[in-house]
Amino acid sequence: MIEKALEILTKENPFYAYLLLGIQLKKDNNIRNISLKFTKNGDIFFFYNEKINKKPIWFLKSLILHELMHIINQHFRIKPKNNREKKIWDLAMDAAINQFIPELDARSVPLNLLIEEGHGVDNETIFAGPPPFMINATAEEYFEWMMKEFEKKGDFDIESLPDSLDDHSNMFDSDIPVEMIIELTQNKVGKAFNMFGKNLESGVKQMVSLTLQKSTIDWQTLIRRFAGATIKGEKYLTPLKPNRRYDNQPGWKYEYKSKLAVIMDTSASIIEEELNQFISEIEKISKYDAETTLIQVDESVTLITEYKSGKWKDLEIYGGGETNLQPAVDLAQSKTRAEGIIIFTDGHVDVPVVKRRVLFVLSSKHNPEFIEDAVKIYGKNSVVILK
Repeated sequence: MIEKALEILTKENPFYAYLLLGIQLKKDNNIRNISLKFTKNGDIFFFYNEKINKKPIWFLKSLILHELMHIINQHFRIKPKNNREKKIWDLAMDAAINQFIPELDARSVPLNLLIEEGHGVDNETIFAGPPPFMINATAEEYFEWMMKEFEKKGDFDIESLPDSLDDHSNMFDSDIPVEMIIELTQNKVGKAFNMFGKNLESGVKQMVSLTLQKSTIDWQTLIRRFAGATIKGEKYLTPLKPNRRYDNQPGWKYEYKSKLAVIMDTSASIIEEELNQFISEIEKISKYDAETTLIQVDESVTLITEYKSGKWKDLEIYGGGETNLQPAVDLAQSKTRAEGIIIFTDGHVDVPVVKRRVLFVLSSKHNPEFIEDAVKIYGKNSVVILK
């Protein structure tokens, strides 16, 4: 039946058919329903429990689509730190995906009801869906929202959370580096989208398009420049660190994050194309493990906010006046305690005085004189240009 579902899905939708090329099926009765696995050879396996062959075709097609959307959304990038976060992340991923699969969306219960009423879903006839006030959000956004809701409740009953529709364990336990998986899958999704994306449902089309927005800059490497004096973040137990007080018990470890200030030039000289470039790159920065404060500035600071993945959807742009980056730099240095400052601008402005590590990101329509001045003051590695 699983093979029949694959055949039907392949005939129905050429986009999904292309993604399914080369994916291999393998039986594993130790998993729940189905599971995604990347091998050291770059192959993709769908492991499945034989019991699902007794399920209706709509359910099997939904399972396959569910796994493909894990690939499209690159959910394998984020590995939860502990069992508590895994439960919430599993639900967040399911809600982010199920809303784009009609058969699952029609049978879903919103996350807010699952939390408020403390009941689960069986993932057989009832599935996890997004809250009605957070439609089309990402798994990262649902995860953040759920964490805050549990904090408000003042308790965390992990047993009340339902199991996920599929088994996510294999997805985070690959034989090759995550960077390689991203490259392999993104290339394939990109080709499928270029050929068949125009026929996709609008919500899925938007989701795929956002995922495929490739950064023109290696942010992972550049952000490491600012990771000197990191801030102390969340505390969690780990068996990899012995407990100093009690033998054979896990010890406490702190999660450390870089603290960044991102300044975005929103003056009148910045055209819409440049703003879109800036926001796209800022979204990429937010994918990495750093605490990011976004500051908008024209001749004065117009907005300061914490930026997290997905916030681009609701981001208002304030500005349109003259250009002066210095007020934003001064605020970043005095108020945010940022280790590094990243400044997005077209360069039609004086180079500001920065006392922290700084990176100037120039738009493709930049002022070349700004680059010369910035390099003289801060060195050749202080400037990158968007293509």
